[in-house]
Order: sequence, then structure tokens, then C-alpha cells
Amino acid sequence: MSVPPAPIRVLICEDQALVRTGFVTILSSQPDMEVVGEATDGRAAIRCTRELEPDVVVMDIRMPLVDGIEATRQLAGPASPSPAKILIVTTFNVDTYVYEALRAGASGFLLKDAAPPELINAVRTVARGESLLSPAVTRALIGRHAEHLRPPAAPASPELERLKVLTGREREVLLLVSEGLSNAEIAAEMFISPETVKTYVSRILTKLDLRDRVQAVVLAYRAGLAGGGDQT
Repeated sequence: MSVPPAPIRVLICEDQALVRTGFVTILSSQPDMEVVGEATDGRAAIRCTRELEPDVVVMDIRMPLVDGIEATRQLAGPASPSPAKILIVTTFNVDTYVYEALRAGASGFLLKDAAPPELINAVRTVARGESLLSPAVTRALIGRHAEHLRPPAAPASPELERLKVLTGREREVLLLVSEGLSNAEIAAEMFISPETVKTYVSRILTKLDLRDRVQAVVLAYRAGLAGGGDQT
């Protein structure tokens, strides 16, 4: 008889009691999830993550003492010996902070008014080691900040030079990734299988030395490949 997989251990970091209770209730109701702790400020979020070692940290942006961006940077940034998997929850009116959190090492983000199934799917996605980029929110967020992501017009930015290792097909996949499309959606767009898309994405991340799709999106915008600035 096969042994069922261990549940996904989740830490909820949210200072608003109603929101935090809602997250706990939704995730605890899932047979494959276990809420192992709650934190009401960024400092506690850092401490609890290091002590409890959850599989996924659901992190708010605006919290007392230490905000979610700094907490994410300490837990998932380049200096972290064992980066945590962090899912940022936020609202549209703090999208600048979300972008900074993604740069700090978050695996993705979700709006606070998302439906319960979206939250559940987001936690499972991040737990699998994948990044979560909602197409609509990605375009609204990164597209709105594209002028800040891309350096001023330059003949050869470092980011654009990095993309030269990609084949034309890989650049096409990267462009679609930067638009927030899922593997299935990219497959439909390019008339290839989702498995082939997954192989392309893995190859792109390896060639560019990127951790996940979030970093790929940021690089695509900074290089001018995405956001209406494709440079060939």
C-alpha cells in the first residue's frame, strides 16, 4: 500500500486578523495542506520561517516592524543559504511593492481578493517549485513599470547581450512567458505540446542562469524583449 505524500506545510504571514483567519481556514480545509504557523509582522515571519521551515510562506507586503519585501529578501534572496518559497499576497494599489518583492526572491504573487480555489492552486504551484504569474496581473504590474525595468535606450544592454545565447524559438517562448502565459497557453500559441514548452522553459532558465519564471520575466523586460520593446 502506497504511503500518501506529506501535506504541504504552510506559514501564513499577515497582520490583518480577518484576512489571516480566512487564509488559515481555506488552506486548512485541504487534505494535502497543513498550516503550521501564523505571523503578524515581518520580524515574526522571518523567525517563524527559519524555525518551522514551511514548504510555502504566504506573505503580505505591508506588515509592522519589517515589511514583506525585506522579509522576503532575507528569506529568499541571494544571500539566503536555503531560500524559502514565498507567495506574495497583495492588492493592485501596491503593485510597485510587489515588483520589488519579486526581485527580492518571491516565487509569485496573488491578489488578496482572489477566489479560494486560486489561493489553493497558488500554494500548490509554489510548493512544486514553480513560479506563479497571473497573466492579467503580470501585464498590469510589469507592463506599468516597464519603463523602470528597461534601461534607457542603449545599443547593447547587458541583459540584451545575455539573450544572445538563446535560439529564436527560445526567445519566442521567453516572450510568451513574459506576457504571463502558462505552459499550456504557450503550447496552444506555438502549436507544440506542454511538455515541449516545459523543456524550452527549463533550457532558457539554465542558459540564462535564472532561478524561475519571475526572474525570466524581469530579464525579458530589462532587455527590451517584452513590453513593446523587442530588439532583434
